[in-house]
Amino acid sequence: MLKTNVKNNSANTSASKARILFASLAGTTIEFFDFYIFATAAVLVFPRIFFPESDPTTATLQSLATFAVAFFTRPLGSLLFGHFGDRIGRKVTLVVSLLTMGGSTVMIGLLPTYETAGLLAPLLLVLCRIGQGIGLGGEWGGAVLLATENAPPGKGGWYGMFPQLGAPLGFISATGIYIVLTEFITDAQFLQWGWRIPFIASALLIGLGLYVRLKLAETPKFQEAINKKQLVKMPMINVFREHSRALLLGTLGSVTVFVLFYLMTVFSLSWGTTALHYSRETFLLMQLGSVLFFALTIPVSALAADRFGVNRTLIIAGAGIAFYGLFYSNLFIADSAVMVFIAMAIGFALMGCMYGSLGTRLGQLFPTELRYTGTSLAFNLAGILGGSLAPYIATTLAMHFNLYAVGLYLSGAAICSLIALMLTDQAKSQANHDAA
Repeated sequence: MLKTNVKNNSANTSASKARILFASLAGTTIEFFDFYIFATAAVLVFPRIFFPESDPTTATLQSLATFAVAFFTRPLGSLLFGHFGDRIGRKVTLVVSLLTMGGSTVMIGLLPTYETAGLLAPLLLVLCRIGQGIGLGGEWGGAVLLATENAPPGKGGWYGMFPQLGAPLGFISATGIYIVLTEFITDAQFLQWGWRIPFIASALLIGLGLYVRLKLAETPKFQEAINKKQLVKMPMINVFREHSRALLLGTLGSVTVFVLFYLMTVFSLSWGTTALHYSRETFLLMQLGSVLFFALTIPVSALAADRFGVNRTLIIAGAGIAFYGLFYSNLFIADSAVMVFIAMAIGFALMGCMYGSLGTRLGQLFPTELRYTGTSLAFNLAGILGGSLAPYIATTLAMHFNLYAVGLYLSGAAICSLIALMLTDQAKSQANHDAA
């Protein structure tokens, strides 16, 4: 009888852990899927249906400006959801962040165009984009903590990699659905109604995510903080006042992943289809294939983090990115699709090596009662510094100098992150003893 009870308890625990990890993975996959379908539509569709009275170049710039808005609202989401995540708990906050992001995405699919609503159409698009940014700003940090605060000793890296897998899976899903639509409907149909399908279809994914998350219990570490009455009234103030150094180092240590990612996606797509003269379809397929290396190296990073230490793993990955930047220009060759694919595969592989254990490391820098706010804020501030302007800076360097200058820009960002990572052990001492 005793053996049966032990066996049942073990099975229940395993099922609970699996549900937690799936919830963290599903949530970030949905969030990044929503984020990426907007990015694609901002290039392919929105200039023509929301900004038709401008010339093509101006319309594209206006559309890309709506894309950039989310980067600057993500820290707001970090502060908002971080506050409630550190005050009332991870579970409820993650449900609301998913609804905020998902609801904004579905609304985009239902928006009127400029032809029917005039200036109101782009205004509503911007408002929905703000909602996406706020939701994503609150999603990532909570999903990471949902996984890592449930991790058994010595498994923080492995548990922390599950929400990180959401980024490549979301990218693959978003790119894949646009490729499928391109194959089965005409360009006219795509512009008229086809572009709406990914946005509206995300409602199904949101329903799945909510179903899983509503069944979750609060994380053990946050429950312990409640029991010990360690919660603070204004987590944001405490983060800036008591853990500003950890916040700064966490932000700078994360910059590289954003610079690298947007060089591999936005900049390479632009450069590959213009300067290198590859077709859009060909280059998207190369990107889709190379992103698989991003997904494959995330588990490698997690295993290495648990075996050799999180910070050591990040430092080695950062050094690899700095070295890769020096040879960046030698890999992107106009008459060799194989070399271009290899270049992107290596870049995405290095991205996974660093990104896979980054969430675990950021969580270690802050005590439980401030962890949601601190982790989310560091990550999303890094998004502004590293991601928002990376395509613009890279394009400017490539046009006025060459691709070697773009590689040096990447190497410089990696060195900046390396210095920050080497100093994070000192910042970590500021955190609560249970953060390690």
